[in-house]
Amino acid sequence: MNVTVVGAGLTGCLLACYLARHGLDVTVYERRPDPRAGLAERGRSINLAISERGLDALRRIGLEEKIMADALPMRGRMIHPVDGPLDFQPYSHDGVRSINSISRGALNDTLLDAAESAPGVKILFGHRLTGLDPATGAMAFETPDGPVRARADVVLGADGAGSAVRGELLAHRGIEESLDFLDHGYKELTIPAVDGEFALDPHALHIWPRGTSMMIALPNPDRSFTCTMFWPTGGTSSFASLSTPAAIERHFRTHYPDVPPLAPGLVREYQDNPVGRLGTVRCSPWQTDGRVGLIGDAAHAIVPFYGQGANCGFEDVTVLDRCLEECGGDWARALPLFERRRKDNTDAIAEMALANFVEMRDKVASPVHRLVKSVEHRLERALPGRYVSRYELVSFSTVPYVEVRRRVRRQHLALAAAGATLLAAGAAAIAALSSRRSRGR
Repeated sequence: MNVTVVGAGLTGCLLACYLARHGLDVTVYERRPDPRAGLAERGRSINLAISERGLDALRRIGLEEKIMADALPMRGRMIHPVDGPLDFQPYSHDGVRSINSISRGALNDTLLDAAESAPGVKILFGHRLTGLDPATGAMAFETPDGPVRARADVVLGADGAGSAVRGELLAHRGIEESLDFLDHGYKELTIPAVDGEFALDPHALHIWPRGTSMMIALPNPDRSFTCTMFWPTGGTSSFASLSTPAAIERHFRTHYPDVPPLAPGLVREYQDNPVGRLGTVRCSPWQTDGRVGLIGDAAHAIVPFYGQGANCGFEDVTVLDRCLEECGGDWARALPLFERRRKDNTDAIAEMALANFVEMRDKVASPVHRLVKSVEHRLERALPGRYVSRYELVSFSTVPYVEVRRRVRRQHLALAAAGATLLAAGAAAIAALSSRRSRGR
């Protein structure tokens, strides 16, 4: 059996590595040139935060150690207010656990190398999918050398949020989709190293929360930081409103005063780098006739505010791998089973990622938020294994996302009930004391 994977990004390459272990002939088609030749797109990377779900997928095929060699652990958030001191907020109750900053490009290069070295895997660059017949697996590609036609027993679309495979399934009326775009976009900047050292604490994910907008910064191995602005696309204080060097400089001096001294190329990068779009992709079903399927962002793209995009895609691969194993290699059974096991989970993390955007831009700087997080960490220390915060369940475990949501709701209900009981007991005690004092008088 021969399998085609469309898309040689993170999920597509990892998927090829897993499929090779089943003894399949795998051809990966990628529309871009080989990114290892130094032709990667500029300003669209959004550094990744690899956490336990992604590490688990890499660990299963022996890639964790190699990938982590270039990763930088971040133990918490560093909040940058407009004025006042910085505020470090650890991710875990013990302050030890971390998510890991890694360049999307570096991770993709390593996975490309691994896929190319896997038995039975072939990668073809410069092949843009222009046609697909879901019933037969016949495909058409546009290449620099002209049109190319191919056929596969199974076609898997791992080609991202703008998936050409999903587009072909839509054209054949095989699926339905919904695209929900935010009225925010993103743009990247760089904070370079200063005298060969990090300009900011490298053990934190830095956040500049500003209400309706924010900026984050993640460390790189070369001791620079990749900054990503998440701003409205229209209105005042938006990407659209800042068009001149003077306006850009004035906006940063006012709203991000500690950034301009650290980013000498700020204005040039702001003007040169594109604005990316942010949104949630949902579609159903994820497969047709057990022959053509979608995986990763092609099936369920989410916004990046929980750092789970790549982690969720990698977890998809492990789930599909188990489904294929359980179904004895029968794709007609494995693909529907994969969707049943993953659809609710990916809907859950999509919802949590949108909610975390509001938390990151609006709440992390508030005293109430800090108090809540402090209480959560105390409960985790007092009730180890029985109370675990949403963030730790999402980032430091492989508990299914749907179960994370259920468990957090149960915990909150239990706390609310306990709080009500304590309040009632306190009120009763006060009433009893008041009664005794009255009798005494």
